[in-house]
Amino acid sequence: MSETAEITLKTPLNAAHRALGARMVPFAGYDMPVQYEGVLAEHRWTREHAGLFDVSHMGQAKLRGADPFKSFEKLVPGDYQGLKLGKQRYSLLLNKDGGILDDLMAGRPDDDGLFIVVNAACKDADFALIADALKHEATLERLDDRALLAIQGPEAAEVMAKHDPKLAELGFMECTRLALFGVDCFVSRSGYTGEDGYEISIPADAAERIWHALLGDARVKPIGLGARDSLRLEAGLPLYGHDADESTSPVEASLTFALSKRRKEEASFPGAQRILKELSSELGRKRVGLHVKEGAPAREGAEIADSTGKVIGKVTSGGPSPTLGHNIAMGYVPPASAELGTELKVIVRGKELAAEVVAMPFVAQRYYRKPA
Repeated sequence: MSETAEITLKTPLNAAHRALGARMVPFAGYDMPVQYEGVLAEHRWTREHAGLFDVSHMGQAKLRGADPFKSFEKLVPGDYQGLKLGKQRYSLLLNKDGGILDDLMAGRPDDDGLFIVVNAACKDADFALIADALKHEATLERLDDRALLAIQGPEAAEVMAKHDPKLAELGFMECTRLALFGVDCFVSRSGYTGEDGYEISIPADAAERIWHALLGDARVKPIGLGARDSLRLEAGLPLYGHDADESTSPVEASLTFALSKRRKEEASFPGAQRILKELSSELGRKRVGLHVKEGAPAREGAEIADSTGKVIGKVTSGGPSPTLGHNIAMGYVPPASAELGTELKVIVRGKELAAEVVAMPFVAQRYYRKPA
């Protein structure tokens, strides 16, 4: 996703955000809440309780056909033919050169094809690409009449189990279709904060009622885009359009987990030649995590230098970590400078600030994984 200056669209919850006093900003063409009571307070509430996010600007669709899972593999490097009912996977829409067009979630909550969720700023282009590329074998139906909520945090499971006990039994990256709040819902145990939680696809005309029903629980507060960004940064999760774009490969972006074993062996996905070469160490740059040890936060666009002061890369996301109490950042550097513990510098307002390459996630992810 990426910000835009022009607001043209509103989610079904726009009036609800304004009634709560949210500060609204343009984001990906939508009028979106950046904060309610403050980014720091909302960040901490999500880490400690349950935060409710409106992510209805994202794109939702169903892909159907004789074998939509096999068809989808023409565009992504994930193993979707092996995707079992009730499971979903994170994947990457790739161009012919192996560059990332978008990152997405796709799952099988039911027997009715593949349920796909893509980023807001990319959804029109993504859906047009998928529909055109697979037009002779699959049909893409946009679900523009649905809203999308995310409830995230250590108390999210207890909140959702109150509405349906079966939801507590879902594990991370599992999904289901069920009647919830009296309407047809697609629910996955997933999210983009590093915390346990759920994403809930609901009919748009029921969005405000369900939003208020969830906020009626004292453990739940509304959370804006500001805290969503600081949470995903602490979790080491890339934001498309900032930490990855069409020029970036999955290897450069440190997203190799999205390359399924079978697909690598078959070399049957877009850009496979480049990506497989990069996996065998022909790599020019790599996304890394940085602990910025002093001074102001290193924001997107700040230069990264080696110990001699030579500029070797750029920061793509950065800011204060409310959980850790110091500044963190992500950016791209040559592989030789990507080793953990490497001392680097970030240049902020003309000043060189000490930084160190550290492991991501910066803050441990707390997804709920079922016991083996």
